Amino acid sequence: MGSDHYFSASPSSAENLRRIRVSLGGRIGEVTTAGGVFSPDHVDGGTAVLLANTPPPPPGGHLLDLGCGWGPIALSLAVQSPHATVWAVDVNDRALDLVRRNAQEWGLTNINAVRPEDVPGDVRFRGIRSNPPIRVGKNELHGLLETWLPRLDERSDAWLVVQRNLGSDSLQRWLAATFDDGYSVTRAATGRGFRVLKVRRHGAVPTGAIELP
Repeated sequence: MGSDHYFSASPSSAENLRRIRVSLGGRIGEVTTAGGVFSPDHVDGGTAVLLANTPPPPPGGHLLDLGCGWGPIALSLAVQSPHATVWAVDVNDRALDLVRRNAQEWGLTNINAVRPEDVPGDVRFRGIRSNPPIRVGKNELHGLLETWLPRLDERSDAWLVVQRNLGSDSLQRWLAATFDDGYSVTRAATGRGFRVLKVRRHGAVPTGAIELP
């Protein structure tokens, strides 16, 4: 694709719409994908590992799919938590259009597919799920996580999946060093060459109480 990447705001490649059959959030159905977005032919292996190794999302509040692509994580969250508001965030306008199309086809009215700057600044997230765009480069990736992880609610979790040979262990070390006050970072699962990292934002614990992990 030359300089045209899935993290381009407006991909110049042909849209080349296609239909694929998926199982998301316990529901089986078809979705529309397209060229110029991440993993248009199937649910990416890392995303599949993430979805298979995370607990059910909180039933309400705001949930974030960071770097949503055509929407497998956002759709799964919306199916499992119909009373939550799911924010599907991406810089790729074609991806956002696909998420909106797929949400409408699946009858999911609780997904907001928007660019990062269109998420209201006062929104805090009960949960974050992300297959982050590792290939944007370390500095941009770190900036992305430094922007969004602090928007976790207290006693809430972010779940990130990263391919082992693309730096999952070094990212875990960076997360632990960067978010060392009020957070914990653990490796929650390993599968198919991917690591699932859990970032927990802890809340204030009343005197004499013990916070559960």
